[in-house]
Amino acid sequence: MAKVEIYTSPICGFCSRAKSLLTKKGVEFEEIDVFMDGSRKAEMIQRSNGGRTVPQIFIDDRHIGGCDDLFEREFDGELDALLTGAP
Repeated sequence: MAKVEIYTSPICGFCSRAKSLLTKKGVEFEEIDVFMDGSRKAEMIQRSNGGRTVPQIFIDDRHIGGCDDLFEREFDGELDALLTGAP
């Protein structure tokens, strides 16, 4: 299974939706709360090439984007391959 990291905030509905999809798919992920740790927000912005909104999602260190991007990959049938590391 791929390494999944998601930068979040506790008051973010889009974060909840993204986490819910990943949980429904049985995916373990590391949640990084940028609300409580401002230094992690700077890290998120750098890793996502300027992305300032949450969530910012990474699969195997590849920037996926936000909640809409995650769901788009799901609807296009691409998410499972990313999560299993398939080419």
